[in-house]
Amino acid sequence: MDDLYKYEKELWNKNIEYIGGVDEVGRGPLVGPVVTACVVLPHDFKLKGLTDSKKLSEKKREEFYDYIVNNCTAYAIGQCSPEEIDKYNILEATKIAMKRAINDVKKQINLEYVLIDGNMKFDLDIPYLSIVKGDSKSISIAAASVVAKVTRDRMLIELDKKYPMYGFKDHKGYPTKKHIEAIYEYGLIDGYRKTFKPVSDIIENQKNK
Repeated sequence: MDDLYKYEKELWNKNIEYIGGVDEVGRGPLVGPVVTACVVLPHDFKLKGLTDSKKLSEKKREEFYDYIVNNCTAYAIGQCSPEEIDKYNILEATKIAMKRAINDVKKQINLEYVLIDGNMKFDLDIPYLSIVKGDSKSISIAAASVVAKVTRDRMLIELDKKYPMYGFKDHKGYPTKKHIEAIYEYGLIDGYRKTFKPVSDIIENQKNK
């Protein structure tokens, strides 16, 4: 756990109090938004086992989500719709979603610094540090990864209730074999990213018929 506080402690020692961890989920799926979270943790925050959300079971993520949102200093969700992803491309849409989460936290507290997962370059009005694999190196980013992942998974579970034949609750919109077979069998519904293959190929084939 102490290793996960390395970046936060360095900043706290410089009297930078409010540090947001930022992460995203949903860059690869064919359907639904890209979702980001910005989470600010108190100095005494402890959650044994917290790490990159992809390394946690669904049950553990749900438990951790509840603990994080009830014990953090502040948090916010940002997202970009499939239409925005098609308009801007997935990288730019991810940045926009991250900025939305950051800006929403800034409305709650005096956010002073953000730690961002990945190798992102931003035009922000507060200092930031991008950390490759940050969700396994920073407690704040790890917390954000859990909040973003659970938020997006819940969206896809709701979508599954409307369209159970696509299996969204299982693959969460990622291009698995079963998902792609379902698209060819049942067609496209609202929420698909039209610039992502094979969705773009299906649309092109329909135009040419």
